[in-house]
Amino acid sequence: MTGKLIIISAPSGCGKSTIIHEIEERGNVEMKFSVSATNRAPRPGEQHGVNYYFLTTEEFHDKVVAGEFLEYEEVYPGRFYGTLRSEIDRRLECGDIIVLDIDVNGGLNVKKVYGDRALSIFIQPPTIESLRSRLEGRGTESPEVIDQRVSRAEYEISLAPKFDVTIVNDYLPQAVTEAEETIKAFIKR
Repeated sequence: MTGKLIIISAPSGCGKSTIIHEIEERGNVEMKFSVSATNRAPRPGEQHGVNYYFLTTEEFHDKVVAGEFLEYEEVYPGRFYGTLRSEIDRRLECGDIIVLDIDVNGGLNVKKVYGDRALSIFIQPPTIESLRSRLEGRGTESPEVIDQRVSRAEYEISLAPKFDVTIVNDYLPQAVTEAEETIKAFIKR
């Protein structure tokens, strides 16, 4: 039996991780969370191999050269994120339903590779202004980083039509329900 991929992508701060967590908490869909790799430092409470595979920049580049990534991207200057091909392929062969919480370009790249075995969902903010407020409310980034993220979000929102489904996260419970129902329908196919 082979599994399926659920790709959930969004500009930073749009709630994709929260939506995935809420779906998992509801317990109606059995998904296995994919662990991405990054060269950024862990945030408080994050653990290697649980939240991300935290790699040095050199380790990340070595894996890129070795072709070990399904997708990777320099999301911000010097900041890399990627999905290890070995983890995805192993879990698909086990028949797992895998959820990928990845950036927008990465999501599109994975969809190209796996085609109909993957469902791509784009989480969109109601407005750019609401996104800026969410990012500021986190209190984890400088104003310069927030400006970078908002600028990038404007570009990423232009890619939403390339995804299978777009969900506007204006009211979290509704966005979670919409995502959950979309995923359940895809798994049944």
